[in-house]
Amino acid sequence: MNTKVNLAGIEMKNPVTVASGTFGYGREISQFFDLSKLGAVITKGTSLRPKNGNKPPRVCETASGMLNAIGLQNPGVEYFAQNDLPFLRKYDTKIIVNACGSSIDEYVELCKILNTLDIDGVELNLSCPNVKEGCMAFGNSYDGVKRVTTEVRKVLDKPLIVKLTPNVTNIAEIAKAVEDAGADGVSLINTLLAMKIDIYKKAPVLANKTGGLSGPAIKPVAVRMVWQVAQAVNIPILGMGGIINGEDAIEFMLAGATAVSIGAGNFIDPYTSVKTVEGIEEYMKNQKIDDINQIIGVVK
Repeated sequence: MNTKVNLAGIEMKNPVTVASGTFGYGREISQFFDLSKLGAVITKGTSLRPKNGNKPPRVCETASGMLNAIGLQNPGVEYFAQNDLPFLRKYDTKIIVNACGSSIDEYVELCKILNTLDIDGVELNLSCPNVKEGCMAFGNSYDGVKRVTTEVRKVLDKPLIVKLTPNVTNIAEIAKAVEDAGADGVSLINTLLAMKIDIYKKAPVLANKTGGLSGPAIKPVAVRMVWQVAQAVNIPILGMGGIINGEDAIEFMLAGATAVSIGAGNFIDPYTSVKTVEGIEEYMKNQKIDDINQIIGVVK
């Protein structure tokens, strides 16, 4: 069976990677399994300079999901290049860096640096709902997404995937902006803006008041958006949102995703991504599918 896919110019041994922010830089999960079993590792959101993130509490559980308002805390690109990238390069897997910024200039400067590193691609984060600047400020309109993507494209030779927010009226229009700006792929969905209130304290559970909802609760929304975008653009789609097994992954691929990311599932079970790879292979075997690419976008 052939499980190889080409995601935006990145040749992956299988269509499974991990959603940014749920896997750190791979060190913790590497204690459980060999990262080489994954098609790719997508890093935690990385910025030009170190970022502290939001005040705690920053995470809480919800029905069939979780809320987070981490705020893109990370050690910055210089630390990543010196400490985390050499660690990841020990494994036979593709490395995609999730890049975040608070201004167009910051995105551009960051991607200039990323262009010089030994990585396989960049996932441009225009969709985090938990920061006050950047991301959502650009990611919720056609013009904003096109503007940032166009400027980054000028300085980045590596494969460029743009991560979209679901917190918009027309997701297909936003994806079209990514394609029109010359990106190689699109990634969706990021978390849904949500809120949980402590009825005894009569106050929001998260210090940030709102956060991003992820987990199985959002999967039907994510599948619908992947399907809509697949009808609107010709560039590959990296699908995510509530995937916890092979059957979920297959659903996304039938909707039009070339590859899939495991997010909140990593917190439920650290082996979720590997089990998803095995689940895809089992499905292919049972359905007598020789090439995983045969099922991409079958549902029109």
